[in-house]
Amino acid sequence: MNRKIVSALMAVSMAATAVGAVPALAETVKIGIYEPASGDNGAGGKQETLGMYYAQSKTPTVEIDGVEYDVELDPVDNGSSNDKAPSAANKLVSDGVSIVLGSYGSGVSIAASDIFQSAGIPAVGVTCTNPQVTLGNKHYFRICFLDPFQGTVLANFASEQFGAKKAMVLTQLGDDYSTGLGYYFTQAFEGLGGEVVKREFPEGNSDFTPYITDAKNEGCDVFFTPTSTTAAALTIDAAAAQGLTIPLLAGDTWDSNVIPNAAKGKDLQIFVTTFYQEGGNPEFDEGMKEFINSDSANLANNGGDDTIAAVTAMGYDAYYTALEALKLAGSTDPAAVNEALWDVSFDGVSGHIEFEQENGDAVRNSAYVKSANVETGSWDFVSEQTVN
Repeated sequence: MNRKIVSALMAVSMAATAVGAVPALAETVKIGIYEPASGDNGAGGKQETLGMYYAQSKTPTVEIDGVEYDVELDPVDNGSSNDKAPSAANKLVSDGVSIVLGSYGSGVSIAASDIFQSAGIPAVGVTCTNPQVTLGNKHYFRICFLDPFQGTVLANFASEQFGAKKAMVLTQLGDDYSTGLGYYFTQAFEGLGGEVVKREFPEGNSDFTPYITDAKNEGCDVFFTPTSTTAAALTIDAAAAQGLTIPLLAGDTWDSNVIPNAAKGKDLQIFVTTFYQEGGNPEFDEGMKEFINSDSANLANNGGDDTIAAVTAMGYDAYYTALEALKLAGSTDPAAVNEALWDVSFDGVSGHIEFEQENGDAVRNSAYVKSANVETGSWDFVSEQTVN
């Protein structure tokens, strides 16, 4: 080779090294997002995911054993479907994630559990409240309260707030969340001396008028229906059309701007239990709203306005739960991260987060109750409820 060419190449190489033009590739750790972006729970899944992406925008790296890692979020859509859940879970396994966050929806969480367990990958449930998600395993954790607690809070609220003696409990056939929370509400309400009228509707049902009529004919004092936001909007329309005067009660899945918007202008009372009340952390609220409004896709994924859903705050806390576990593990190895999760303890925007040592459930003893403001299409804070 010509001596002048060799000299020129050496000079270019030395210059590139000197100015850092060929930097070493940054280390990357993958966190899987196992959430619904479609189906009945797609709206809630998108809001939960928004919180994770906002957290990543604030903290895009994590130091693991003295090395700075870029955090890559790897989302999959479980379609709100137990049938689609396995393929979504397997995608995260093949992608080599160190930890999984999700899902909104207990049924899809349960459906993916064995896949994550077989792969040795830990998962952190964000708002999946059915006890079966974590029961008897050591790889699925969760940062939210459970349905036995939530059902008791709602039963106590119905009894104390409205003097309810008879409740309609309407659940979706085959849905783990809906049937589970319906069961725990029924158990607690009957324990208070109340009477329950039980009804179930099939997946894909679009006419809720017969159930509203039944509640009126049975002389019920409250109408409890823990369902998806899709079913909720249809129930609200039917309740308004039938002139239902008793309160509609629901669990955390109804904590979405879809609900007060659907109820706006209608003569209804709607109360829900949830994980976070907007205003609980002003700094988070301000930053989250700015993030939502900064991008049209974010705004669309939040239902078209900047109301902060509790699931968004929980998604934010779930991201930091994963970072804490990675730091404690000192490794990206899923087995090490799984072991480290048991020792995670920090204060999130939704409250203190740590796990009890039997099933990896969150140590939580309070829930927020909100009511839909049918004049403004927003949520009003009612109370913070605990169960002794």
